[in-house]
Amino acid sequence: MLSVADMLGRGCTVLAPGRSFERDVLLDEIDRWRALVTARAARVVGLLADNSPEWIAADLGIRAAGAVCVALPSFFADTQLEHVIAHAGIDHVLTDTPQRLTGLDSGLRHVGSDRGFTVLAREVAAAPALHPDTVQMTFTSGSTGQPKGVCLGAANATRLAESLAGTLAALGIRRHLSVLPYATLLENVAGSYAALGIGAAVCAPPLAEVGFTADGGFEPQRFLACLHYWAPDSVIVLPELLKALVVMGEHGAPMPASLRFMAVGGGKVGAALIERARALGLPVHEGYGLSECASVVSLNRPGHTRAGSVGRPLPHVRVRIAEDGEIHVSGNAMLGYLGEPAVGGEIATGDLGAFDEDGFLYVRGRKKNQFTTSFGRNVNPEWPESLLAQTSALRQVAIFGEAMAVNIAVVVPGAAQQAAVTAAIATANAQLPRYARIGGWFVADAPFTAANGLATANGRLRRDAIWQHYRSRIHETAQALAPSLSSPTSTEL
Repeated sequence: MLSVADMLGRGCTVLAPGRSFERDVLLDEIDRWRALVTARAARVVGLLADNSPEWIAADLGIRAAGAVCVALPSFFADTQLEHVIAHAGIDHVLTDTPQRLTGLDSGLRHVGSDRGFTVLAREVAAAPALHPDTVQMTFTSGSTGQPKGVCLGAANATRLAESLAGTLAALGIRRHLSVLPYATLLENVAGSYAALGIGAAVCAPPLAEVGFTADGGFEPQRFLACLHYWAPDSVIVLPELLKALVVMGEHGAPMPASLRFMAVGGGKVGAALIERARALGLPVHEGYGLSECASVVSLNRPGHTRAGSVGRPLPHVRVRIAEDGEIHVSGNAMLGYLGEPAVGGEIATGDLGAFDEDGFLYVRGRKKNQFTTSFGRNVNPEWPESLLAQTSALRQVAIFGEAMAVNIAVVVPGAAQQAAVTAAIATANAQLPRYARIGGWFVADAPFTAANGLATANGRLRRDAIWQHYRSRIHETAQALAPSLSSPTSTEL
């Protein structure tokens, strides 16, 4: 098993506005956090803070102390944070926003402060029933109910980081910009761990500098300015961030020239959007992963890319397609969910997919998201949604049609007027068979975000939550269209 020092390649650095942690300084900071965690006999430590060099040092310090680190997402609701703290048996929390936690019904109390973080502690009657060898726990926001704890061992992160380092070695990446919150494995492991492991510099500015706002929004111009300022070789983005960047580029904004590799994941990306990005000079490559495998499973990369696919599986995993079309992954499986039995080494992902003759993986959508119309036709909503995601007229869209005669879209427009949304839907419908077309639509009350519980941190739709919120309007829209099913139209209510 690699020690924390072994995880840091020669020459690695963590940068932030006004300061930097070179490798020796970073190791000192890690050791200070290790000593604090050890002195307090902490077993399970929560980490709730903005992106920063201190976050990385504290995370690795907790690991060095032999405690379990639980990254707490700032976008979780208070009830979700209370659930995670209690269910995971968290006995200490390091945070830069103590006010978020001290008012919760969790028993946390102030016991100190260090390096910009407040240290909170609580009494835990009994040690949590963690899977043996757990060093890291991430909670998935999921689509329904309370978050589920994914227990990962030390090898999960190091396998992935080493696999990515080897796969992308020829690119010569020397500077990585962290755009996503470190509370997400995609940035924490595939971003910072992988970059530090090859001796690169990790740029860790606050999320506000990247463009994320306190209310869950995003400012594309700030994101572009951040890319120009830090001039990274690599970055990991969500589909919505890529789309915003492409729209700005197509309107004349200069694209960052430093990028050698831009990974996009966390949701389906249309092939046309990838092509538009590449036409602007952005080296975009789509990938696929899940928390239960410590994030990335497959990835397109320079010289090994296929439009519409999520690339070939990385060397550290094995991927097979089950008889029902579900993607199964082994080789880097989690230890298990918190409070549930250990997994058998293979993860049934819940995603539908297929391989082509050259070994490129294609993801067809979520198995559970498929709905059956009242005409008996099966539709996976990600299909029409991926077509609409490529247009600037729409920022987000969720499509429903279970047991209905017409499919209804709940949309979040971009800056477009109603006519542009109508045209975009008509264009998408022209590429779809009749049973998969959108018959009606209306505008959502607000964007789907983690803050309002309608999306995950990675931007994936929480469909059950959206359905519960808008079910009455969805049915009303469908019923209003019932007389004219032979000629689907767009309507806004």
